Amino acid sequence: MSRLKLSSNLTDNAFTRYFTFSALYIAQGIPEGITFFAIPAWLAMNDKSALEIASFVGVIGIPWSFKIIIAPLMDRFTLLDMGRKRPWVIFGQLGLILSFLSIGFVPDPLNNMSGLMTAGFFISFFGAFQDVATDGMAVDVIPIDEQARANGLMWGTKIMGTSLSLVAGTALMNALGFSFAISSLSIAVAIIMIVPIYFRERPGEKLMPWTTGSTSADSKQTQLRSWLQIIKSLYRVVRLKSSMVFAIGVFATGCMFGLVDTLMPIFSIQELGWTNAYFSNVFSVTSIIGGFLGMFIGGYLVDCFGKIKMLTFYLSVTAVLITCFAFITDLWTNTLVMYAFILVYYTLATFLCIAIFASAMHLCWKTVAATQFTLYMALSNMGRASGAAILGVIKSNFNWEIVFLFTAAMPIIMLVLIQFINFDKHRVKVDSFVILDQTLVAPQVIKD
Repeated sequence: MSRLKLSSNLTDNAFTRYFTFSALYIAQGIPEGITFFAIPAWLAMNDKSALEIASFVGVIGIPWSFKIIIAPLMDRFTLLDMGRKRPWVIFGQLGLILSFLSIGFVPDPLNNMSGLMTAGFFISFFGAFQDVATDGMAVDVIPIDEQARANGLMWGTKIMGTSLSLVAGTALMNALGFSFAISSLSIAVAIIMIVPIYFRERPGEKLMPWTTGSTSADSKQTQLRSWLQIIKSLYRVVRLKSSMVFAIGVFATGCMFGLVDTLMPIFSIQELGWTNAYFSNVFSVTSIIGGFLGMFIGGYLVDCFGKIKMLTFYLSVTAVLITCFAFITDLWTNTLVMYAFILVYYTLATFLCIAIFASAMHLCWKTVAATQFTLYMALSNMGRASGAAILGVIKSNFNWEIVFLFTAAMPIIMLVLIQFINFDKHRVKVDSFVILDQTLVAPQVIKD
């Protein structure tokens, strides 16, 4: 029963970890719902071109592609007596609140795309910053046997935060204007700031720099003290075959996510004649269903059947779904068909993300967890930004059928690649790495 009690230390019990990381992922979902979905739908509703909308989404996706620059700083520097990553989580959350507020003050946003892109860029920058710190802290404190379940909860709550903010943001923008809508939703992000302030990573650490506490032994042992150690550690683990194959695969899957997320509001509003409010309601309801299922059974399926099997299943079904949709052009105007497509796709996308996150965590070496995990996520987000950017070019030269077929090719690439991943073998290699007298050594060489 002690595991169900809410402790102020993340390492004490599972419930504390699940609650904390779920709250932090809701905080990520709220601005993403506005910037990646509500604003593009609003722009489409106001007759902005696919190229303009894709450019906006591409620009706000850039910071997510370069998270790898931030992660080594977090592995190298921190206020260790407050935890390895918690100080960075607090800083990122504060920046996210301020930048989220700033986009509401962009003058004449419909005719000021550069100002809108700039404000959106900074939201994404601090969102990516908070994401890196949160993921690094998760790898540090969540045991391997909880990672799939934790990722189910984290991704599910993020989807719900994204969906609810999309519905609320769209309704507020249509009724009360752009600035008021953004300012109102930023309050929810600010409230979640209480969570990283209250919960410590490990017992005895400081809550804030001016309070009492000390550095834990675990943090001292795993904290790296030089850039050379970080580079050596990262190189040693990333050069393993499973790491490299997975990295290429997540980039391809990221392209699919970027393409679908960007084309969906454009396709539904400008091709099918939906309003932005109608799109946001459909998207939110279907996404919440997917997020809810992901929270409660996504992690369980990965634990039960294994990461490779579930990744193979999700990728195969997703590729078939998008390919079939490309060939049923006569049914695109059928509301039931569109509802079914959006529901099945976003449910599969949620389950796929849970499996990808759990797999990425399993491949990580705790010593450079933030940097390594962020490398995978940066490649995924680079794929998202690339997918969003290329959509405008593809749509300018081809019809929607070709766009969907191009999108369907992305999961097939990862499907082929993951067959070369061996998690057990990779784990043996990672566990063989040790740090001795501040110098990284491998006690034995295990051939791939």
